[in-house]
Amino acid sequence: MSLSELGPRYKWIALSNTTLGLLIATINSSIVLIALPDIFKGIGINPLDAGNTSYLLWLMMGFLVVTAVLVVTFGRLGDMYGRARMYNLGFLIFTISSIMLAVTWMSGDAAALWLIAWRIVQGIGGAFLMANSSAILTDAFPANQRGLALGINGIAAIAGSFLGLIIGGVLAPIHWHWVFLVSVPFGLVGTVWAYLKLHDTGVRQAAKMDWGGNITFAVGLIAVLVAITYGIQPYGGHSMGWTNPWVLGALIGGVLVLAWFVAIERRSANPLFNLGLFRIKTFTWGNIANLMASLGRGGLQFILIIWLQGIWLPQHGYSFEQTPLWAGIYMVPMTIGFLVAAPLSGVLSDRIGARGLATGGMIITAATFFALTVLPVDFDYTVFAAILVVNGIGMGMFSSPNRAAVMSSLPGNARGVGAGMTATFQNAAMVLSIGIFFSLIIAGLSTSLPGALTTGLTAHGVPASEAGQIAQLPAVAVLFAAFLGYNPVQQLLGPTLGQLPADQAGFLTGRSFFPSLITDPFADGLHVAFWFAIVACLVAAVASWLAGSGTGHAPESVGEELAATASEAGTIPADLVDVSRADDGATAGRSVTGG
Repeated sequence: MSLSELGPRYKWIALSNTTLGLLIATINSSIVLIALPDIFKGIGINPLDAGNTSYLLWLMMGFLVVTAVLVVTFGRLGDMYGRARMYNLGFLIFTISSIMLAVTWMSGDAAALWLIAWRIVQGIGGAFLMANSSAILTDAFPANQRGLALGINGIAAIAGSFLGLIIGGVLAPIHWHWVFLVSVPFGLVGTVWAYLKLHDTGVRQAAKMDWGGNITFAVGLIAVLVAITYGIQPYGGHSMGWTNPWVLGALIGGVLVLAWFVAIERRSANPLFNLGLFRIKTFTWGNIANLMASLGRGGLQFILIIWLQGIWLPQHGYSFEQTPLWAGIYMVPMTIGFLVAAPLSGVLSDRIGARGLATGGMIITAATFFALTVLPVDFDYTVFAAILVVNGIGMGMFSSPNRAAVMSSLPGNARGVGAGMTATFQNAAMVLSIGIFFSLIIAGLSTSLPGALTTGLTAHGVPASEAGQIAQLPAVAVLFAAFLGYNPVQQLLGPTLGQLPADQAGFLTGRSFFPSLITDPFADGLHVAFWFAIVACLVAAVASWLAGSGTGHAPESVGEELAATASEAGTIPADLVDVSRADDGATAGRSVTGG
């Protein structure tokens, strides 16, 4: 069905439905983070026990890993069989998995495995939604309105990740099942609405599935992301697992398999990754910018949560049990900055192009990371909130123009796979960023925390031998305890706490001892992590400048609209239409459509 048959209102229907889909998917990517303590308490598992750390990590990161691996495949399926059809399927899978998560009746290991399995299925549904929403919007909106549409859609994606923290913090203490149940009514409405109202308006390309590419890509990327996930866990006498032979094997093996994947794609007639798209300058540099921006800011959410929960909030009168919810609330200024900047930058990019906005946004974001390096660990919240607002503005200035430029640079029959490739880079970078940020923080803690723990504990009555044993525990246990809203010292001391005088035990588990103990060691790792983010954002700024302004500001001609409609009706070959739509001229258009 063509856009002219659907009428002028269709594009707004497409925008509202895809925005709902992205919002609910990204809310669920983060809602579990704050709810983890209540979830584990509800199923009767201590996530900090050595044997349960894998449950903790997979509930945190399983959704992200699955979406990173599958979005490009599902984008390709959208190009082949219809983007709206694949999007509808994603909404259905997402809703069913949300129901199955909400009705969890088991406890112990069985419940943990059930939750992880259905979170992975939920991630599959989320991947369908993420892979096809941008392509549906790019098909539905003319070029001079795509920046606005994709900007609004991007707002939902980023805002959802922060809203998930607050929603999870509010619902989990009432009943942890509600964390999953809240998605069900939205999923049911979205599924029916998408089925009734969304139609395929883009160029559909009949092709065979590239099974060799799909298998090698999935195996290689899963191996790399799983290695990163387990790399932040302790191994042997080391604070992290980067020397673990299994981690190294998965990391090196995954990279080799991905290299094999590239070789397969270069010879495939119907490649999963259309490598010819990288001949389009805007697509290539725009994706490099997106990748580096995601690396720079992906782990920021986790680091700021730990900073707030482990140090700042207890120092300002909040109990450790209260810190997960309030950490989400105190990070709202970042969301506000993004909500203000993203739609405005989307509108402006339609008029003036993406280059200046995206480049300036990354420079502003880098400047806020620098401001965080000079901010005291026990900061004035007014200053902290102002930095978060500006950080959100910088990310909003970058996100919408970058997305609009990348999507507008694609030929009509490659928008699904192109959107999937972009989402793959972004989601994989998020997982990689979490691994990098955690590793940098743990490395900083591991050098100075043991000595600080030994001195602090012995000064308050803990026997030197037991204090020394506690000090040798992995730093990641301290981070996870703070992240989950547990009292870290109470977790570390365990039975020893009952052997101490009441006043000493009360002081050690109070709101001041642990934050003051961890402040200096944490600051060391924090500064290194922020400097990494600064470099990543500056590289993203350079890449944004090299990407140019894209075509978000140049409206499609009536001839191009008619050509697209005729192509869908079968009267004009799709590759000729794609030549007219490719940004880099006829040569680029033919190269990307010719396999």
